[in-house]
Amino acid sequence: MAADKQKLNSMIQKVIEDIGATFHAPLVSIGEKHGLFRAMANAGPLTAQELAKKTGTAERYVQEWLPAMAAGGYVDYDAQKQCFSLSAEQALVLADENSPCYMAGAFQAATRALRSESKIARAFLSGEGVCWSEHDPEFYHGAERFYRPNYVAHLISSWIPALEGVAQKLQSGGQVADVGCGFGTSTIIMAKAFPKSHFLGIDFHKPSVTAAAAAAEKAGVADRVRFAVCRAEDMDIAGYDLITMFDCLHDMGNPLKAAQNVFKGLTPDGTWMLVEPYTGDNMEENFTPVGRLYYCASVLLCTPGALAQESGIALGGQAGAARLRELIQQAGFTQFRRVVETPINAVYEVKH
Repeated sequence: MAADKQKLNSMIQKVIEDIGATFHAPLVSIGEKHGLFRAMANAGPLTAQELAKKTGTAERYVQEWLPAMAAGGYVDYDAQKQCFSLSAEQALVLADENSPCYMAGAFQAATRALRSESKIARAFLSGEGVCWSEHDPEFYHGAERFYRPNYVAHLISSWIPALEGVAQKLQSGGQVADVGCGFGTSTIIMAKAFPKSHFLGIDFHKPSVTAAAAAAEKAGVADRVRFAVCRAEDMDIAGYDLITMFDCLHDMGNPLKAAQNVFKGLTPDGTWMLVEPYTGDNMEENFTPVGRLYYCASVLLCTPGALAQESGIALGGQAGAARLRELIQQAGFTQFRRVVETPINAVYEVKH
């Protein structure tokens, strides 16, 4: 089969871009770790020498790092002044951890996930799973930092208000279980917003639960928030007005059993807020930059993690609304609707 020269050159160019992006990722993480982006924010144009001095880093490395960031569009370069700077938009994404657009932390998760490549390669042959706890310890911190800006931006302002009657219940004092809570970020955000309510965070990863308890103490909400090490498939809870799952149902080894336990855990008029990756039901709908990210994460993280559990049912990172609806109806629920969408997430309201 003869290759079309133009298409071949386009394919080669695409691969070069992706290889460049792969090499670019750890440099972003290094820049964040050493405060290079933060030092550039609101500082005006800087030379490599000036940036190195501000950050206590070695000038020769900074001389190479800055052009790499400029070539990737992560910093701006003034050829006449031979200086580098951050635009307001770049600063929001790369330098301000309080920004709802902050993305630099995501590189920590991505680069640490890559360290599991050899384990995933072996799993391709054996069909076995790779447990969530087998990844590099820094990966969990990166994952929390990837999701946190999205939760800070949307959870209280739009997601909970989109659920019928839930905000009012929590304002007057409700019971909430945050299943798959990780480092407790979502749990603590809700606890701070609704001081009359009480919260239980559940996760099967013990180091994350330990970190969550410490974070709740630091945030001053430990009197109303408790955490437990438990799988969603094994939890035995009841009487909750709201049960939440943030980006985790698809990671579970038995999502149906987890959904059945949520059904039993809710009050008759309770609500399950299910947050999952934004995805279309047809595979080709997800051939987008976000879809690519989620498919890759599913191969490296979500699917192996689910297969490592007892039942080994792997929904995958982009199950889609139709598949989720089918599973949720199997669990006994009759009401399922998508209430909010972001470029990253879809939020579903599920009720008895």
